[in-house]
Amino acid sequence: MDATIMKEMDYRNASAVLIRALGLKNSPVAVRLAMGKEEIPEGMEKLEGTIRHCQMVNLARKEGRVFYATVENHECMGGAWALGLRQITETLKNGQFYFKLGKFESTAACKRTIDRIPHVESGSTYATLYAPLEKTNFSPHLILVIAEARVMLKLAQATLFRLGGRITSEFSGIQSVCADACAQTFLSGMANYSLGCDGSRKFSGIEDGEMVMGFPVEMLPEIVEAVQVVTAAPGSKK
Repeated sequence: MDATIMKEMDYRNASAVLIRALGLKNSPVAVRLAMGKEEIPEGMEKLEGTIRHCQMVNLARKEGRVFYATVENHECMGGAWALGLRQITETLKNGQFYFKLGKFESTAACKRTIDRIPHVESGSTYATLYAPLEKTNFSPHLILVIAEARVMLKLAQATLFRLGGRITSEFSGIQSVCADACAQTFLSGMANYSLGCDGSRKFSGIEDGEMVMGFPVEMLPEIVEAVQVVTAAPGSKK
C-alpha cells in the first residue's frame, strides 16, 4: 500500500463499524486522487469504457469493485475538471453548459456559480482510485458515504462530537459527488455534506431520500469512534 499518511488504519474494521453503527445499506467508498502512475497498486484493475465519476463511486459502493480510472474513462467533463484530471471546457467556463440545461436564469448566474465550484488543480490528477472501504488496497484521500438523511444526522453529530460547533457545508445543486464531496473535501480538509445533483441521481443510482457526505481520511479514526458513541447515546433516536 502506498503510505502517504502517517497513521496506520484498519480500513476493513472501520467499514464494519460504520456499516453496523449507521445501518448502512452499502459500503463507504475510499477515493484517491493519484498524481502519478506509481501511486496505483500493482495489478489493480483499470476501468474499461467511459462513465461518470459518480457512477464509478457507485461501482465501488454497490458492487464492491476496486479499480482506477484515467481521464479517458471519465465521461463527465465537469467531473473530470473538478477532480483535477483535465482543464475546464469553454462551455462550462462561460456558463453556457448549465444555462442550456435550464439550471440558471442567465449565463451570468451560471458563471457566478461555476467560478466558485471547488476544483483540484487541472492536470494534477493522473488517475482516480476507488474501493469499498473494507477492500481498500491503497492510501485514500477521501471517504464518501451516500445514505439517507438519518445517517447524515449521525455523521454530523460524530463530526462535532469531539470539539462541538456548527456544521458548515458548501453545495450548489450541481456536481455533487465530484466537486462537493471530493474536491471540496480534498481542498478544505473538512467534511462536506451535499444534496446530490440531477446527474448523480439520474446516472449513479442515488435514491431520492439519500444525501452525499465526504470527509478526509485523516478524520476516519475520529469518525469511527464517535459514531459508535452518538448512535448508542440515550438521546439517540433508534
